Amino acid sequence: MKKSTKIILAAVVIVLIYGFISYNGLVTLNEGADAQWAQVETQYQRRFDLIPNLVNSVQGIFAQEQKIFGDLADARSRYANAGTPNEKASAASQVETSLGRLLVVVENYPQLKANENFKLLQEELAGTESKIAYARQFYNDNVMPLNQAIQSFPTNFFAKLFGFKEREFFQTTQEEKKAVKVEF
Repeated sequence: MKKSTKIILAAVVIVLIYGFISYNGLVTLNEGADAQWAQVETQYQRRFDLIPNLVNSVQGIFAQEQKIFGDLADARSRYANAGTPNEKASAASQVETSLGRLLVVVENYPQLKANENFKLLQEELAGTESKIAYARQFYNDNVMPLNQAIQSFPTNFFAKLFGFKEREFFQTTQEEKKAVKVEF
């Protein structure tokens, strides 16, 4: 075998080995991002499971706030019908806005704030909100190395070859940045 053939064969073997290593690394990063997205969805589901109990405990005390209840129901429906992480994040943002308005309104009802069941639900919801924030942060922490690998040379060649795509980060929407405003 000629020396030039050996060099070409060695280069092909090196490229193949690097391709396998790149592919396996991308699969690991992709699976990590998928697992973290599942954690975000788990926390969203926990929030959505708490909302009906919170609404039921509040609903009887102030019927005039029906718009907030309708907004919460609409947001939950939007989330259930969302297909992509961005659509789900947008629907979850709508839920957060509606929940914020509900909790601001609750402040004006001392008899409700004194209700033990309501207090427990409110504490559970606050804990869930913290878990959602953590899950979103951890998702972003897993998306960053995946996106970096997909963008970095020469891994980007293998990422395109095997169909790996960048993920979008969770970002605060303009609506989430606005302060909740409740008017009576």
